Amino acid sequence: MTTVVVQQHHTLRHATPPPPTSIPSTLTVNRRPSPIPNKHLPVCPTGPAPADTSQPSPPTSPTDQPVSLLSPPDRFTRLSQSTCPTVYAIDAHTLSAALDQLSSQPLPDPSQMFPWLHGLHQDNHLQLGFFASRKRSLRRSPKCWRGITVVKLRGDLSKARIKGAISPGEVLAPAPASRFLMADPREGFSVRNFHIQTAKLAAMSDIVVYGEDTASKAELLALAEEFATAQHAYRLQHDPAQERPSYNTFVISTSFSEIEKHYPSLIAVNSKGVFTGQVMDFFQWERLEMCSMSRASEISTNVWLGPTPDHMLRTGACEHPIEESYDLLIEASDLASIPGPRFLAMTDKQLEKGPQRMEFPSSGSLVLPSGHTREIEDFVNTVRWIYYLTHPDEPVEESIPSEDDDIAMVNLRKKARRVFIHCADGYTESSLLAIAYFMFAEGVPAHEAWLRLHCEKKRNFFTYPTDVAFLCHVQERLLQESPECHRVDVTDMWDPNWFLKIDGSLPSRILPYLYLGNLAHANNPELLWKLGIRRVLSIGEPVTWSDEERAKWGPENLMYIDNVQDNGIDPLSLEFDRCLDFIGHGKKDDATLVHCRVGVSRSASICITEVMASQGLSFPRAYCFVRARRLNVIIQPHLRFVYELLQWEELQMKKQGRPVKRELEWPTIAREIALLNKPYSRG
Repeated sequence: MTTVVVQQHHTLRHATPPPPTSIPSTLTVNRRPSPIPNKHLPVCPTGPAPADTSQPSPPTSPTDQPVSLLSPPDRFTRLSQSTCPTVYAIDAHTLSAALDQLSSQPLPDPSQMFPWLHGLHQDNHLQLGFFASRKRSLRRSPKCWRGITVVKLRGDLSKARIKGAISPGEVLAPAPASRFLMADPREGFSVRNFHIQTAKLAAMSDIVVYGEDTASKAELLALAEEFATAQHAYRLQHDPAQERPSYNTFVISTSFSEIEKHYPSLIAVNSKGVFTGQVMDFFQWERLEMCSMSRASEISTNVWLGPTPDHMLRTGACEHPIEESYDLLIEASDLASIPGPRFLAMTDKQLEKGPQRMEFPSSGSLVLPSGHTREIEDFVNTVRWIYYLTHPDEPVEESIPSEDDDIAMVNLRKKARRVFIHCADGYTESSLLAIAYFMFAEGVPAHEAWLRLHCEKKRNFFTYPTDVAFLCHVQERLLQESPECHRVDVTDMWDPNWFLKIDGSLPSRILPYLYLGNLAHANNPELLWKLGIRRVLSIGEPVTWSDEERAKWGPENLMYIDNVQDNGIDPLSLEFDRCLDFIGHGKKDDATLVHCRVGVSRSASICITEVMASQGLSFPRAYCFVRARRLNVIIQPHLRFVYELLQWEELQMKKQGRPVKRELEWPTIAREIALLNKPYSRG
């Protein structure tokens, strides 16, 4: 028997276990385990370093020295008996005030922090050669930084977590070293070393140690003395002339239960391990944004598409309205097989007893053999079966109580079933079945299904090249079987040129008037026109259009931002206002595509800026907003772009007359981004 080959793709991790199901397999499949989630980190080609790298960085002055409520420490009680290391006591009120004061301090100019933040290990000649060349001054730690690093004793951050808290092992070398970790990578090249920021900047921060109520004073003091010793050693090695601020170590004297009671704004996770919502959490916020973006909606009569209910989210965030109860829930899974006729018949009978669950192969998992096979029959048969569940045409006898309490038998049409097609994110694994069903139920070819689901039904979805090939292959059969396809000659059907060019994915709709995409999307102007996009903003990568296309769109609707490479050196913030003006001119009537080469760094940064400006979101929330809507591709603005975006947020606050107050600090933001990306990294 010919088999459908199931191609390996990275499966998206479910926040909750998939519903139990036992679908008997009617075919043999070749499967390999998927080691990492479905989303992927695309490779962003690094542009060349600027030709002129000999310009010295701006000199720092004594006014660059940051101020802190924790310095000088003379007013605090000394806890350590010895002169060195010295540890001080601090209460929760002072910590809260110090963190508030830190969030209002302007970030140093990027030229003072980069390229040092990229990581310039003395043995990493590749990284040094690109960023620093022979200029040793660029390798020195900056004088303008003073942070606050909160460290939790024992390092269990799943509960009793203060805002921004980290574990000791993230920044401190194992005992008995009492030294800060060397975070800079010894080899390789990267402009996205988010994972090293916490350790790099902890050495240039005041350290605040705390523990749960069960922690002893001796344990807290011992850990604090390790940090104080590490601070002293770092200063001797990196600042023997004492040109930079001196940093101190503190122990919180207030119990965690008291902090939790009187300073709730400091608590990210309470003593019971529950997220409080008082502190923005990247993972939780991304899930909320993803759920909001892909919220269940009806794509055809009695058929809904959306995310698997996620009970990890806050109550009500992803729940369906009470009136939306489904008779059949179909989860798209890369571990599923195409159900056969016997299973469908059995499920049909069980629907009389109550709601049922089943699985179906995920998007990107089916590669068709040549010719018509049993598997194609089962695929089409399943789609047809769903249609007749939702469009019953056979009357059945059903008993209902009459007004005098007698039982009357009446002829009724068979009940129309409500079907929910779902997957973890609501758009990836389920797209193959959703599009195939839409083609059948609406009687439209594949390319029209793509457009109508996106434009008319407002669904964001992601498909693979194999899905395009699969659906084009079964298109004629689906339409021949469709009861809605009466006037179309399916034997004379052709796919338009724009559809032949796509790899399955459409540009990502970030806002109704704002799309984010790659160079391939930008070089498919017919597709953009079909989507209602009438303006194109190219960041560092020009489009290759014909003169006729350029004339059709008009030069005023095309903008090219030159000389911005994704190299960790070229600034982007100088172009923010210009780009937002261009987007703003078309937002009332038309949509704008913003693109670079891959659509994850330069163009993503511009989209984040627009979301911050138009939606009034902080940078962390705007980052998650765009990240969730970039669908299966993870946005990757590099370190300098993220730093510039955080600094641009400060500038907008000042322009609006609001006091500067960052929601999260740079080391925390970098750490959260690194943790979000870690499951998708192969390293």
